[in-house]
Amino acid sequence: MRYILAGLILLLSGCVGVPEGITPITNFNIDRYAGTWYEIARLDHSFERDMEQVSAEYSMREDGGVKVINRGFDTKAQEWKEAEGKAYFVEDQDTGHLKVSFFGPFYGSYIVFELGEDEQYAFVTSSDKSYLWFLSRTKEVDDELKQHFIETVRNLGFDSHSIIFVDQKNMNQTAR
Repeated sequence: MRYILAGLILLLSGCVGVPEGITPITNFNIDRYAGTWYEIARLDHSFERDMEQVSAEYSMREDGGVKVINRGFDTKAQEWKEAEGKAYFVEDQDTGHLKVSFFGPFYGSYIVFELGEDEQYAFVTSSDKSYLWFLSRTKEVDDELKQHFIETVRNLGFDSHSIIFVDQKNMNQTAR
């Protein structure tokens, strides 16, 4: 039983690790980071498959954590979906490394590894390089910033050929 418990602890703690070659930003300020972000690009994964007009909203919780609300339009189901989660700092509050949960006691890493001037964009990953998001304060960014994102993540070993650029235009859906 002791070995099973130790293995379970190791498995769960690995979910909030940092992938090789990735360094969370320092001088992180959650008050400046809070607010609405729009998903510009991502690597595909099951919980966002077929989603467009994706956004994330971050605000402070009373317990010192961060409330996370992710929204998006499911193009197959033709409906809006929303998920609420919570996040807490893994290290200190000056490091852009949080653990986030949308499913009870299970947490995954949320690592901000690049943050634009005045928090206008963010590059985010998780405990491994199969998760990747490019977030922006605006629904659209210029081609130069998109190219910077592609080059940065390619150099860090992400699968840059599988990146999906998210449609942020309202295509006859009722906006949220």
